[in-house]
Amino acid sequence: MRSRGLDVKSQLKLSLNYKDATWEDAYRIDLLVEDQVIIEIKSVESLHPVHHKQLISYLKLSGLQLGILVNFNTDYLKGNIFRKLNSY
Repeated sequence: MRSRGLDVKSQLKLSLNYKDATWEDAYRIDLLVEDQVIIEIKSVESLHPVHHKQLISYLKLSGLQLGILVNFNTDYLKGNIFRKLNSY
């Protein structure tokens, strides 16, 4: 993605603000593309609901709209890429 001129940040630590408390480095996203899209990368035998929920939580916490979940531990990527939207 960088070779195509996109701004990509990897292993980006983000803080969590709740009421009057702030937790620094509360969560870490795998890739943030153009400050708009979270890409969460997995290499597991099969994706489970918790993996999808993790990405949705990251979208809600960050206020971003679009996330992509990818599992690379497969023979075919086609069925292992999932788009998630933050519906607030």
